[in-house]
Formats: sequence, C-alpha cells, structure tokens
Amino acid sequence: MMNIEDIINELKPIRQSVLKSTLYDEIHTIDDIRIFTEYHVFAVWDFMSLLKSLQLQLTTVAIPWIPSKNLTVRRFVNEIVFGEESDIDKDGNPMSHYEMYLEAMQQIQADITPITKFVNLIKSGETVENAMNTLQVAKSIKDFVNFTFEVIETQKPHIIAGVFTFGREDLIPDLFMNIVKKVGNNSNLSLDKFVYYLERHIELDGDDHGPLSLKMVSQLCGDDIIKWKEVMVYSKIALQKRMFLWESVSNELTKRKLDKKIN
Repeated sequence: MMNIEDIINELKPIRQSVLKSTLYDEIHTIDDIRIFTEYHVFAVWDFMSLLKSLQLQLTTVAIPWIPSKNLTVRRFVNEIVFGEESDIDKDGNPMSHYEMYLEAMQQIQADITPITKFVNLIKSGETVENAMNTLQVAKSIKDFVNFTFEVIETQKPHIIAGVFTFGREDLIPDLFMNIVKKVGNNSNLSLDKFVYYLERHIELDGDDHGPLSLKMVSQLCGDDIIKWKEVMVYSKIALQKRMFLWESVSNELTKRKLDKKIN
C-alpha cells in the first residue's frame, strides 16, 4: 500500500533538482527578474485554473446547492480559492495573486504583452491551446501550460490534487525562498511588489496550504493503489515541466548576458 510518504520520497530527487536549479545563480539584476517574470507569469495564471478545477470537482458550485461529500477537503479548497483570488496586496487592496504579479511586472517594466494577449484571447472564447499557439513564447511555457490543462481534462480529483500539491503548493515555499534570498535585500523600491508577492506565497503555502494539500491528496487516494500511482506519475511530470521551464529561463539569461559581452 502506498501513502503520502512514498510519494514524497519518490519525488525527492527531481524536487531537489528544481530547487537546486542554476537559474537561482543567474538572477542578479532587475533585468534578470524581468525576464524571469515574463516566463513565470504563465505559471501564475494557469495555477488558478488548476485550483478552480479542484473547486468544481470537490465543492458544490451548481444550483440548487447540495453539500459535497468531504467536509475537510471542501473547506481547504474554498480557503485556497479565497486566498488566491481575493487576497490583499501590499497597499491593502483586494486582488488576486495573478493581478498582483502583473502589477509587480509593470512596476519593474517587464513585458506583459504576451500574457495579456493570451488572456484576452481566452476571454474572447479561444481555447487555451489555440491561444497559446498564437504567441511567440518559449516552448517550455507552452509545454507547461498545456500540461496543466491536460491534467484538468482528466477530471480526476486525485490527479489534479496531486499536481496541485507536489507541482505547486508543496514546492512553492522552498522554490520562492531561493528567489527572495536573491532579491529580498535589494534596496531598489521597484522590487517591493515582487518581493511582497513572493513573501506572501511563502507565508500562505508554507504555514497553511502546503500541509493541508498533503492531507487532501491522502484523503482523495485513500486505499486505492491505482490512484496513488497516477498521482506519482502526473506529479513527476509536473516537476519535469517546471524543471524544463526553469532551464529555459536560465538559458535565456545566459544568452542575453553573452550577447551583451559580444556587443
């Protein structure tokens, strides 16, 4: 019989690879952070669709309302939705984390044109895949987002919860801690919104959301060995997609620095 500890142990090597990525050593300047955010913003955006799919699967959003089965899981999911979709920014304004991220990008003059175009295409009724194919963005971004929606399309709560937990919630505090160490002590005020976003995620995910998400996966898998194995497979791919995304950002940073030296 598998359990949550088996998943954690199996994923540990690739999780450590993500956390020890050379990307963190490449981030030194605001220009570096701009490039990072232009890649990462797509992961910030698609996180909400992953979360909302859990809300659709595990809580009741239909009318007439009836209580969903798992009291603990539905509270956890609704709590996460509230925190992600309606948090408070550094100035006390209600705002989703995606919108906070866009503001942080604008503050450091990062290019929000691709993500804005993408979201506008979605609003107009375009599919995620078609909208993504219209963009001139890295393959790693397209692969990351497309995989997220492949997970959602399984309509299997345990798989979605597994990717949400091991590819996002359980990973984010350590992942963002590596970044905030590099930029948190920077006295440049144009980074304050970005640092706030990172620190907010570390606080929420490390203290509350991460531990609760592990319990959610355990409850959804129960004693079903097939569900545990599916969680393992999809979570491993999610981490691989994250690693590919990070490597892509790192390569872009290296390329731009070499171009500057040559020119």
